[in-house]
Amino acid sequence: MSLPALGAIRRAFPTASIAVVARPWVLDLYRREPFLDEVIPYTAPRGASGWGEKWRFARSLSERNFDCAILLQNAFEAALLAWLARIPRRIGYARDGRGWLLTDPVPVPKAGEIPHHERFYYLELLRRAGLISETPGVNMIRLAGADAARAAGHARYAELGAPRPVIGVSPGAAYGGAKRWLPERFAESAAELVRRLGGTIAVFGAKDEVRLCETVEAAARQWGAPVLQFGGRTSLAEFIELAAACEVFLSNDSGAMHIVSALGVPVVAVFGATDPLGTGPVGEHTRVIQEKVECAPCLLRECPVDHRCMTRVTVEHVVDAALALLGQARSC
Repeated sequence: MSLPALGAIRRAFPTASIAVVARPWVLDLYRREPFLDEVIPYTAPRGASGWGEKWRFARSLSERNFDCAILLQNAFEAALLAWLARIPRRIGYARDGRGWLLTDPVPVPKAGEIPHHERFYYLELLRRAGLISETPGVNMIRLAGADAARAAGHARYAELGAPRPVIGVSPGAAYGGAKRWLPERFAESAAELVRRLGGTIAVFGAKDEVRLCETVEAAARQWGAPVLQFGGRTSLAEFIELAAACEVFLSNDSGAMHIVSALGVPVVAVFGATDPLGTGPVGEHTRVIQEKVECAPCLLRECPVDHRCMTRVTVEHVVDAALALLGQARSC
């Protein structure tokens, strides 16, 4: 959701050398993007430990003589690192007690001042800092390297002997169980799509979601569908390539959902505990499935009642949405 802001930074500084500092697990998201010249991994421990490593990292930034640090992240630590690196101009939202570390502390937008979706939060930082004159309209978020990733993904599926089309499934969600649709329904939905379209199911997840992915795999096989199970087995770069080559993707509100949407793959996203107006997928080939219940969006990690926002979402809802998206995408 920060990609529009990063693109706007490049347009504001077309001849600048731009580097992105990020945790290693997310760096592959940026490697094919034209708005930057370099990615710098930040490996120091999180929280109040590893200060020797953090100090050495700040010193290494200082030696690079950066002119400006734009802190899209809200964390205090990000501002402290830029301050320790003695970067002359340090721009960021004045929150989490870090305003004194910034040369340009930007007031946090109040409710109703900007459009609800998270992408505008990052763009507004640039506008309030005077880096852009107005917030651009952003109707979709796209990864520029999608075509190259898709070609690599198709080649990988061919190596694995997977019949096409590939139906992608990401049953996890990092924030907590309240965001997760039932894994058996993911499996049945994907299997029904394979029954109608042919092809293969590809199941994706992080290392701590392997058992969840295995549950989806086992259930889908019971429905007679061929399955490739990638849970815990792919790097981010590999996931991007394999996901880009999917015909359609089924997901919860998750990082995988945002990546797939940014790759231009039709994605059906099941929402319950969270708000799609703020964190939904952005693009023309996306569909949010959400049952209106009195307690949603609750923004809780775990459901304290009966998880009705998810149990009321049916397989038919998801399958129909996926088929409609495929028809829309193929007609474009």
